[in-house]
Amino acid sequence: MERSKRKGKLLIFSAPSGSGKTTLVHYLMRQFPQLAFSVSATSRAPRPGEKDGKDYFFLTVEEFKKKIKEGAFVEWEEVYDNQFYGSLKSEVERLQKDGKTVVFDVDVKGGLNIKKIFGDEALAVFVKPPSIGILEQRLRNRSTEDETSIRKRIDRATYELKFENQFDVVIINDELEKAEQESVKLVKAFLG
Repeated sequence: MERSKRKGKLLIFSAPSGSGKTTLVHYLMRQFPQLAFSVSATSRAPRPGEKDGKDYFFLTVEEFKKKIKEGAFVEWEEVYDNQFYGSLKSEVERLQKDGKTVVFDVDVKGGLNIKKIFGDEALAVFVKPPSIGILEQRLRNRSTEDETSIRKRIDRATYELKFENQFDVVIINDELEKAEQESVKLVKAFLG
């Protein structure tokens, strides 16, 4: 995305799966009407209750790879084997045209890639679990994944935690209410 065509600020929330970033993003969306959620695309199957175009744009692996070749993404990542996630340029441009502050709920590498592109126009927030043990417990409490998938997510989380110092700010989500208040303060300061 060319710098001259962009306008508006961006909020990037990244974290290992199960850290609570989506919960914080939903909370902030209710607090700030000027925020607009950038719906990501994924090649994974929908979880129960997820809706196409609301939670994610659900694409097949082939559709996702075609969009990569077309340059349709601001950022994308193959998080697991043939499981892609990405932020569509068209979605970001649509929201910015409406004068909204675009909010991303993305994986750690995706968040860092967006920050590289948008620089000071973006605030990159890393949501950190209090510990790997608590993170594992949260993933198990979801009851949405099998043991193999949980192990993969824990291994990935251990890796992703190494990148926290590359973000503008880190929120430790040990107490949800405290993390929500901290997020509101950050967003107010960033939006001015």
